Amino acid sequence: MTPVLESEIRPSSPGPAAGSDLAGHNVRAWIRRHRTWTLIGMVFALGVALTIVAQLSPRGDTVPLSTRNAAPDGARAVAEILGNQGVEVRQTDNFAATMSALDSTSEHSAFGDTSEDSGGSSGTTLLLYDRNGYLDRGQLQELQQATDRLVVVTPRLNALSALGGDIRPAGVVPAGVATLDPGCGTDDPATAGAVTAESAYLYQADRPCYEPSEGLGGLYASSDDGRLVVMGSTQIISNGRLDEQGNAALALRTLGGSDHLVWYLPGIADVTTADAPKTLDELAPPWVAFLGPWLALVAVLAMVWRGRRLGPLVFEPLPVVVKAVETAEGRARLYHDSHAVDRAADNLRAGTLVRLARVLRLGPDAESTAIVDAAARHLGRPAEQTARVLEARPRTDSELVRWAQQLDTLEKEVTAR
Repeated sequence: MTPVLESEIRPSSPGPAAGSDLAGHNVRAWIRRHRTWTLIGMVFALGVALTIVAQLSPRGDTVPLSTRNAAPDGARAVAEILGNQGVEVRQTDNFAATMSALDSTSEHSAFGDTSEDSGGSSGTTLLLYDRNGYLDRGQLQELQQATDRLVVVTPRLNALSALGGDIRPAGVVPAGVATLDPGCGTDDPATAGAVTAESAYLYQADRPCYEPSEGLGGLYASSDDGRLVVMGSTQIISNGRLDEQGNAALALRTLGGSDHLVWYLPGIADVTTADAPKTLDELAPPWVAFLGPWLALVAVLAMVWRGRRLGPLVFEPLPVVVKAVETAEGRARLYHDSHAVDRAADNLRAGTLVRLARVLRLGPDAESTAIVDAAARHLGRPAEQTARVLEARPRTDSELVRWAQQLDTLEKEVTAR
């Protein structure tokens, strides 16, 4: 007998390929059994990934002229260019943060922390764009004192008055003027050349630049010492128009003259509130102190006058029973005082028709035509004669009295027969 080897009797073990197929089958079976939770887990993982990407990505905003706004009305482009040229750009959105930033940059300048290779001069430039007029006079003066150079974009009259100097608003650029040439000897505008001027504001100053015509005011103005600069257009700094004409050159030269640039866009939190509410004397206009007593006296006299006309009050226990005749007489006086002849005639006609319908037993729903016909038959008269009495239209008080007598006579005749 041929011997049988043990290896021939023992079953062979599965190979690596069979094991991987079995594992894949198990995974697919588990996913089919738990497909709902698998889908929820995938959605959750995707949401976590998107949240992480959003948190790590650079933050932006939609605030006009913001250094974080990449839209056409933002100013991210000029801020990036200034940063690449060695200017430290720091944007703030409240007064306290701005003053802190100005103090810190002043300390750096005092200790000689300036960049020699950047070509900028030591000091701090503050760009202020208060488009809603949140800052008051005291805040503006504090900002001006805390910075070496202040660049204000499209300021209002109250802001310019608080900052001092001779710069004042002078209107807007005339329609149809797309660009303006410097027309002045100031270094930055003369080097930059023409800029866009659509919908820009003009300012009167001793050294105006970019004037549409002589004496009208300029789009760019500066004080004699150069510490205050006014720009009448946001397009010169915005992303959408920065590459047009000399906008980029003027913006970079105006804002890049210092090593540090604080970019301040005030918000609603910068609005100052009074420590105590204002009194009525503070809220009232100045003329109230003179005319107020006279108005009060006139009001008292008017109340006395109207009170005397109404007469004294009559005290009577309730309920009050008013006789029908008194009500009728009262209404008659009211109609007479107001000359309401038509209204009185309608009421007399309606009352006569109701009483005739009741006497003739026509019912409450009978129409005036049916009542006229029934009254005419009852009296043995033509219907036209009866209708002429009931449908008459008196115009004066005397006609109304005569007509009322005719109605009373007609009603008595119908009742008597």
